[in-house]
Amino acid sequence: MQSYITEVKESSLLYGNTYILWIDSPAGISMFPGQFLMVYIGDTYAPLLGRPLSIHRLRNNGNDKEFALLFEDTGQGTHWLSQRNPGEKIRFVGPLGNGYEIEPNTQRTLLVGGGIGCAPLIWLADNLSTQQKDVTLLLGGRTKNQIFPPELLPPSVEIIATTEDGSFGQKGLLTDPFKDLLSWSDQVFSCGPRPMFEALYGILLETGSSKSIQVLMEEHMACGFGICYSCAVFPRKGGVKLICSDGPMFDIREIYA
Repeated sequence: MQSYITEVKESSLLYGNTYILWIDSPAGISMFPGQFLMVYIGDTYAPLLGRPLSIHRLRNNGNDKEFALLFEDTGQGTHWLSQRNPGEKIRFVGPLGNGYEIEPNTQRTLLVGGGIGCAPLIWLADNLSTQQKDVTLLLGGRTKNQIFPPELLPPSVEIIATTEDGSFGQKGLLTDPFKDLLSWSDQVFSCGPRPMFEALYGILLETGSSKSIQVLMEEHMACGFGICYSCAVFPRKGGVKLICSDGPMFDIREIYA
């Protein structure tokens, strides 16, 4: 794990109250879908505490490599990030944690993203698409303003969107198309709120499926590398897991079975 100070290259409001921040990627850094960064917030807003943010996307800009953060403006820290301009500096530690694992023989992949949980799944969709995998991405939110713009995804990715108020895509919850597509998929990858994970696990039980679902768990963190224990989760079979160091990727059964 290393600390970096690097430059903001581009910042914009992408949809709803969700911002994208493109940042210069330090030379030699290696990142994998599902990993996260601890991003530090200037000299104010509790600067000693980082904000855990998933790595959203990578791109080449001429000879330079850049990565993106996708986040909602929901508090003092994320508001500070949303106001960064090109040329300003940001400090982060990472990449941290264990990301998604793609099995060699996988062809049909199902990605399930609730709300801002879509952030790391977009990079995974990019990655799988370049490997010629079949990718279906389920995007869910309460309303249209919480749905990642489908036109920004590779054309080979099939998009199914659901909104609770019916303002975009199908009216309802992600669990409806998920249940229909579960048997089609070779692997399932997900990120979103814990109630969504519980619902997905319930469908596994209901259908009798033995399939694995790799979930990225989210939690507030103070350190990001296993010292503070603020991101502890407690599997139903007992024990304790730390999202930052044991995860953030877990098999859903590891937590809920």
